[in-house]
Amino acid sequence: MKILLVDDSRTMRNIWKRVVSGLDDCEILEAGDGQEGLKTISENGPVDLVLLDWNMPNMDGLTMLKKVRENDKTTPVIMVTTEAEKLRIIDAIKAGANNYVVKPFTPDALKSKINETLKKASQPA
Repeated sequence: MKILLVDDSRTMRNIWKRVVSGLDDCEILEAGDGQEGLKTISENGPVDLVLLDWNMPNMDGLTMLKKVRENDKTTPVIMVTTEAEKLRIIDAIKAGANNYVVKPFTPDALKSKINETLKKASQPA
């Protein structure tokens, strides 16, 4: 399974990496912002899951999500945000996010969101 972690904080990506490295047969790709995330996908081919921070320089997570969804409607994307404001979460879901998690979160909460999202994504529509 190929997972892309997109966050401008290396520390946050390292936290995510520890959580997802527990998943079976996992290749982890990283990007520091949305532009780098799109480039990573174009250079490495499709991924099986994207963990995507909302607030980043150069290109924020919502913009990256919209660009990903222009060509790819199926890859599961989990938005990660410090803002639990309902309107923002609704915007992310409308733009094609499959799930979201609010910082700060526990590793178990993130793992649970990942498992829940992957399970839903694997079910036939």
